[in-house]
Amino acid sequence: MGGHDSVAALAPLIPVANGVDERVDWSEVEGIWGRRFPADYVRFMEVYGPGLVSGEIVILLPAPRPGTYTDGSGLQEETENARLTWEMCGDEVDFEVDPESIVAWGVTTGADIYCWLTTDEDPDRWPVLVCGRHTSPSFQVHPFGMAEFLRRLLGDAEFQEETISVVLPEEGSFVNWREQQRRHDSELNPATGQPW
Repeated sequence: MGGHDSVAALAPLIPVANGVDERVDWSEVEGIWGRRFPADYVRFMEVYGPGLVSGEIVILLPAPRPGTYTDGSGLQEETENARLTWEMCGDEVDFEVDPESIVAWGVTTGADIYCWLTTDEDPDRWPVLVCGRHTSPSFQVHPFGMAEFLRRLLGDAEFQEETISVVLPEEGSFVNWREQQRRHDSELNPATGQPW
């Protein structure tokens, strides 16, 4: 399934109403990371942008951008966390991974890190690596991309049980970081800039 089709398959599970095209400069991103990114992730950034899925899963920016919903580091900080987690605990599993091939694309409020294993020259064939905080097993490799992973995570209770350390609501949602910021700012007292 291509990037357009796989992201379109998410629409029934996470409506695009609060999505925003992030207008990513992919040549800049490729320069930073030294690689292309999967078509489904590129398409996700065009349709949804980075933000919060079902109140529990954060989809990360591909490159640093100050003033965003997190510290603005994008994938970089969580990639470092995932690589460190693998180096500390990876000997507990029966498969090998070069830590340098791990690139994070999402995190959960339960401290799970969702990554790609960038071992194939074709980024559309990168499998998803779960670095789970309380999943069983803690490290899992799934032979499909980010959008298909999210589709299964949001639409298959059994798959969800194995791959996320938090409980997702029955009805999926998505809120782009810009909309999150707008909502947060509207809750502030305009006179003080503090919460009411």
